[in-house]
Amino acid sequence: MKFFIDTANLAQIKEAQALGVLDGVTTNPSLMAKEGITGKNNILKHYVDICNLVEGDVSAEVNALDFDGMIREGEELAELHEQIVVKLPMTKEGVMAAKYFSDKGIKTNVTLVFSAGQALLAAKAGATYVSPFIGRLDDVSTDGLNLIEEIREIYDNYGYETQILAASVRHTMHIVNCAKIGADVMTGPLSAIYGLLKHPLTDIGLAQFVADFEKGNK
Repeated sequence: MKFFIDTANLAQIKEAQALGVLDGVTTNPSLMAKEGITGKNNILKHYVDICNLVEGDVSAEVNALDFDGMIREGEELAELHEQIVVKLPMTKEGVMAAKYFSDKGIKTNVTLVFSAGQALLAAKAGATYVSPFIGRLDDVSTDGLNLIEEIREIYDNYGYETQILAASVRHTMHIVNCAKIGADVMTGPLSAIYGLLKHPLTDIGLAQFVADFEKGNK
């Protein structure tokens, strides 16, 4: 399972990279705005800065809603760096753009996916990644993990190579359960990844080891 961090914060990306388990980064306009990154040139530069920090894929989202605009923006993003993945919305135009970029060998991430049918269309169009938003489904009393299971079954039935990127991951158990189901990638906050480190028995055991060492080596 690949671990992506969902942020535009360079310090958090560096911290995740230092942990040694980071495989890539996902971003969106909201995350850019949260970091105060505004203006086209600043945003494009920031994507390059992120690519220079990590070795894996970096999803960069288009803002256009029409097909021609998505193609224009997507091609500009793809030219920034070889690690850039063009992030497209799950709309008719987004699916068309995913097919266009797939035919040109440009990686894509179809985002804002909330149904198995949408994920099937993205795979048919040749998307590199499909991003079901499990946390947002949980927010409206719908089982986000069930959607991952449905997509996994469909992709396995037909051998689709599109990777399931579990997005809107909110906490550590989301990561564990997505791994059990067979999601290819998770993207979420650094806090959720750090949560995997924690267990009270680890803390108790380590404290005992340290205490025993100090007793015998004073």
